[in-house]
Amino acid sequence: MASVDKSSAAEGAQPTATIVVAEALAKLVLGELSPGSSLPSEGDLATRYGVSRLTVREAVKMLAGRGLLDVGRGRRAIVKQPTGVAFSDFLSTVIQNDPKGLFDLIELRMSLEVQTATLAARRASRASIATLESAIQGMKDAAQSGKSGIDSADSEVRFHQHDVAFHEAIALASGNRLIQYLFEAMAAPLRRSFYLSRRGHEIRGHSTDDTIAAHEAVLKAIREGNPKAAGAAMRAHLEDTERDIRTGINAAPATSPTWASAVPTPE
Repeated sequence: MASVDKSSAAEGAQPTATIVVAEALAKLVLGELSPGSSLPSEGDLATRYGVSRLTVREAVKMLAGRGLLDVGRGRRAIVKQPTGVAFSDFLSTVIQNDPKGLFDLIELRMSLEVQTATLAARRASRASIATLESAIQGMKDAAQSGKSGIDSADSEVRFHQHDVAFHEAIALASGNRLIQYLFEAMAAPLRRSFYLSRRGHEIRGHSTDDTIAAHEAVLKAIREGNPKAAGAAMRAHLEDTERDIRTGINAAPATSPTWASAVPTPE
């Protein structure tokens, strides 16, 4: 039986029993149990850790709040498939409230996506390339709808959705599961950053055609299996994106309480 120290954190000693049990359960969930499996019963866990069932129950609630467990009345907690929801929420909050957060995101993307495109050029399958082509076609269709004046707001939303889908598809094509996880978490924050990037892009005199061309350059290198060219094309695209964002932030209305008021919230 692995007992835990029940000293109170408020007393300036060890963490509470609930926190200690939660950390032990997290190790169990992440290290030994697979998604879809059930936790041992409250009684078994209470015996294992030498605590009360109430302590176990509170620890389970903590893990459910972290997205690790699915809890329901009358049944044992079930291990959930890990997602990037918490990280995604954090990124969304950062870029919404602090313009520096956008540049932090660009730096993260620069480090991650150049390598991702490089790996995709080495590993992309025909199906992966077809998915990339489909995402670019979606961008083209949305851009054309916008130019035709057909529900321009909806066209912009669809354009950004396909843009994100393109970058996610590269992550999948890389064959690296950790990169795929990060991009799942980054999807919503990326859509938000794309609105401001698009604003700066237009102020600088560029169009959606230029954005599409940058994506096509990345696709061409991946399709040809040229890792160096794929990485270079992605780097050029992200450097241009950084310039767009900087322009967009500088052009935000001076009367706005925050720069973020210039960025719509996509659905």
